[in-house]
Amino acid sequence: MKITNIEARDLSEAWFLALKATIAEGHEYRIERGSFAGQRRKELDMAVIHIKHPGTRPLVPDVPLGVPPPSTMDYVEEYLPYLMTGHRKEGEQYTYGQYLEKQIAEVIKMYKEDGFNTNQAFMTVGNPEAIYLTDPPCLRQIDTRIRYGKLHFVVYFRSWDLWAGFPSNLAAIQLLKEYMGCELGVEDGEIIAMSKGLHIYEYAWDLAKATLRVD
Repeated sequence: MKITNIEARDLSEAWFLALKATIAEGHEYRIERGSFAGQRRKELDMAVIHIKHPGTRPLVPDVPLGVPPPSTMDYVEEYLPYLMTGHRKEGEQYTYGQYLEKQIAEVIKMYKEDGFNTNQAFMTVGNPEAIYLTDPPCLRQIDTRIRYGKLHFVVYFRSWDLWAGFPSNLAAIQLLKEYMGCELGVEDGEIIAMSKGLHIYEYAWDLAKATLRVD
């Protein structure tokens, strides 16, 4: 297993650097189970992405002219309730918010009532039954840390679509972090994002190359 460490200034740079690493070093294979089964993807063995200033705007990346944007802030705003509330639309097996909504409130309460020096302010996504879903949750944890007067997030995705999922997911997670930091009266901190399944589906290989301006 090769661990790919990426140090990035902001969310946009993190996405571009992760694209570059995955196109250059990603393990190529055919998917036997999961989304786009039967197609190919390039995937890093294990990615650890340290984003020092994730609140820098814009939260979604700008791409070269002619390349369709992987996300927009309009989409992120629509996606945010999926992350933060338990409401499910018809046909949805789950939302991240159904797991996180009560935990968000509890983490805020924990820090307010008991102080910042704790390792228990951890939020989990999924339950033992999730493994039986057709597509189990990709995001599995948001761990939190208040240190140096700032709220930091450590997030883990079991599987992570780099082209379209990564920019939308992290932009929404950043907005959640800003909301929680405001509630707690602390500054906005860093994001450390990890995944043993950060990948680019075959349909997006040429888009990624066009974005990076490589052949």
